[in-house]
Amino acid sequence: MSISAAQVKELRDLTGAGMMDCKAALNETNGNMEEAVDWLRKKGISKADKKAGRTAAEGLIGVDAGVREAAVVEVNSETDFVARNAAFQEIVANVAKVALAYGATEAVAAAKYPGSDKSVTDTIKDAVGTIGENMGFRRSAKLTVPHGAVATYVHNAVADGLGKLGVLVAIETTGNEHAANAFARQVAMHVAATNPMALTAEQIDPAAVEREKAIFSDQARQSGKPEAIIEKMVEGRLRKFYEEVVLLKQAFVLNPDITVEKALKDAEKEIGAPAKITAYLRFALGEGIEKETTDFAAEVAAAVKK
Repeated sequence: MSISAAQVKELRDLTGAGMMDCKAALNETNGNMEEAVDWLRKKGISKADKKAGRTAAEGLIGVDAGVREAAVVEVNSETDFVARNAAFQEIVANVAKVALAYGATEAVAAAKYPGSDKSVTDTIKDAVGTIGENMGFRRSAKLTVPHGAVATYVHNAVADGLGKLGVLVAIETTGNEHAANAFARQVAMHVAATNPMALTAEQIDPAAVEREKAIFSDQARQSGKPEAIIEKMVEGRLRKFYEEVVLLKQAFVLNPDITVEKALKDAEKEIGAPAKITAYLRFALGEGIEKETTDFAAEVAAAVKK
């Protein structure tokens, strides 16, 4: 029987077990969710059930770099207090090392944790019981270049390569790799500050562009000007939109008088050869996670009624 990713996620949400364990449980029970939960319980795999029900939106972003490659990961915890725990920080740093070798999230989750026969997922799951909070490996990604450099930047680092926001920037060039890395790090700092939507205008979701055009058109029509003028007004506002959200078109944070594209051109003098920013990654801790909101007064009232 074919097991879907949605089924695996549902079982993981129910039990707090790792992805590979959940997939195995569903395979063993022909996709029956209740039986899969029982299968995990019998194996002692869902021992962190109660803790797994709590939202883990804190934690750390970790980065690790090698020769012309770098990786970034997010490992979550429930509280910032645990994120400052040395044992938790060691876990995140080691997961980043695994990501440098394996890259994609699922591959990293299933890979062996450094110095252990257990997977990354199982190691973190075991740590839940030791540290006393729900924790989870959320995601990872990796950038590589055949020639050039991949630089890393961690904002507000709490330890080497660990913080709340991590950025990777890849530059391809046959020139000086040290100079390329230095400039790529400056761009990574820029990305951390500006959070661009895409590297180039062509990479922006067409639906997002159409949405902006519709808004600009409605605003322009309120001026009462002819359609030909309105069209030019929309084109002008769209250019401004690209300047705000496209990395290469943005004003460079370190020198707002020029764009990132122009800064790259200027940096080629130090690099000693043509250079191209090929990709970037920006991981901000907890982005996209719906955090639970607690009404403390309501909790107290409920407790009193009991």
